[in-house]
Amino acid sequence: MRKTIFFLVFLLGLCEVFSQESIPSAFKGGEWLQYRMSYSGFLKAGTATLSLQETELEGEKVLHATGEGKTSTVVGWFFKVEDKYESYFKIPEVKPILFKRKIDEGGYKKDKQITFDHNKNTARVQDFLKKKDSVFSVKGPQDMISTFYFLRSHDTKNLKKGDEIDVSMFFDEKSYPFKLHCLGYETINTKFGKLKTQKFRPLVQAGRVFKAEESVTIWITADDNKIPIKMKASLAVGSLRAELESYKGLANPFEVIYD
Repeated sequence: MRKTIFFLVFLLGLCEVFSQESIPSAFKGGEWLQYRMSYSGFLKAGTATLSLQETELEGEKVLHATGEGKTSTVVGWFFKVEDKYESYFKIPEVKPILFKRKIDEGGYKKDKQITFDHNKNTARVQDFLKKKDSVFSVKGPQDMISTFYFLRSHDTKNLKKGDEIDVSMFFDEKSYPFKLHCLGYETINTKFGKLKTQKFRPLVQAGRVFKAEESVTIWITADDNKIPIKMKASLAVGSLRAELESYKGLANPFEVIYD
């Protein structure tokens, strides 16, 4: 399960979708989302959280986003995961300034920091474990966490079934393209009640973790919050499911359908 929970934390954030308009208030400081993850439909695999706070960085007002993933006690007996990702980005345009990644996945560790300079189109990557400091050329980058909020700052209402969306993000010294397919609208039952959602299928790299390119399906609330409510992934071995377990601090009402 190495990197799987980390990747799902990212996917839960990433798959909020877009078509540029004026910046809507889809999120605000104080928002907190928690997801329950289960392996192959019955074994609790862990939890993932995404939180957002207003703060200042170098005298500038910014939003500080934090994504964390942890395995459950049972899974932790075999493979312990403790991942933390942080992004500081400008508002309202959602431009990342600083990204931090500190992970421990069954003894596999990383401790990196990326500083973005949008005027020079550069990203400075500091690897604290390898004691390495490098600068890369980038243009209009998003980091793994800021991508979540960048996409939520766009309107999704005009997306139709079959529409494709391309996103590019920078991490681990490289830019990565990410593509999503819109599968249309679907009303689903959740622990909060019946919700109208938009359904998406991101293309992921097939191989060691995921069974095929189209192994992941994500359901996004079709309201002004645009938060991921459910996700299913077919892995190389077994499957993983994530569902929103609790939330607080939403910028807009959580729209439940009453029969």
